[in-house]
Amino acid sequence: MKQPTIRDVAERAGVSKSLVSLVLRGSDRVRTEKRQAVLEAVRELGYRPNAAARSLSEQRTRTVGVLLNDLRNPWFVDLLDGLNSLLHHHGLYMLLADARLNRRTGQDPAGPLTDLGVDGLVVVGTLPDPAALDAVAGRVPVVVAGAREAVPPGVDVVAGDDERGARLATEHLIGLGHRDIAHIAGYGEVGALRRRGFASAMAAHGLAGRAVVEPSDMTEEGGHRATVRLLARPGRPTAVFAVNDIACVGVLSAADELGLRVPRDLSVVGYDNTGLARLRHLWLTTVDSAGHEVGRRAARCLLDRLAAPGAAGSVQLTAPTLEIRGTTAAPSGA
Repeated sequence: MKQPTIRDVAERAGVSKSLVSLVLRGSDRVRTEKRQAVLEAVRELGYRPNAAARSLSEQRTRTVGVLLNDLRNPWFVDLLDGLNSLLHHHGLYMLLADARLNRRTGQDPAGPLTDLGVDGLVVVGTLPDPAALDAVAGRVPVVVAGAREAVPPGVDVVAGDDERGARLATEHLIGLGHRDIAHIAGYGEVGALRRRGFASAMAAHGLAGRAVVEPSDMTEEGGHRATVRLLARPGRPTAVFAVNDIACVGVLSAADELGLRVPRDLSVVGYDNTGLARLRHLWLTTVDSAGHEVGRRAARCLLDRLAAPGAAGSVQLTAPTLEIRGTTAAPSGA
């Protein structure tokens, strides 16, 4: 069946094709009765604008490239939801690409997206080589969401306040009476900021000498391995603050395998407040890093940059909060 055209809409509404175009673009230069006639004709005919033709006429694709550092990270779900809701409200659509896969195949991480002519790029998470953004930022507006590495001039950064969030987690454990607290740390600038927040909170309470930091790769398996190492040592910690919720799942598995009950024998705090933390059989105390708000602000930055290119880059941090659930309690015997 032949798809209705803009000419068909114009004939049904009794107006010109140019007036139909004005209505479809949301112009306020059309009288109310004419607008209603056009919209009624669109509904009756089931007309849908030709996106390709519109892109050619407007010299834009109305698409935003979203480059994910790791598709497996559940925190990105909330971020993408906040990002997409505002972009979609403004008539823009997301195209997703996996930076990890592109690197494995030897491609420029952002190459497939820029080849498709996206109007802008949102980079989600920490890229191993932030310098790869230099060339891209010279061609399209770029916003980085959820990472804190250095970026080229003219690139906006939106992220959570990781150092502050780590202090919240650590002070919660100290307030419960824990003194021997370990931090399972991560990598990149986000990992460094969370480690710094842990260390500063411990030092502020005179506990710097009892703070233990164990590195991890921020995966479930990495959290498991780090916890086994921690709990095998003499004078094991009574509480663990993990760099993210995924690593925290590994902490819980290791504790269970070693016969420790959470929170009676070991208190555990995660970070990001992902869907994992809200599962009833985990019910994880964790830091909410406002992923949805990070995504929404990243979308706002990109929209502003599309409207007014060339502005200086900015850094926006969302305020973290602590979600206290079932994995933390006072140390046994306190």
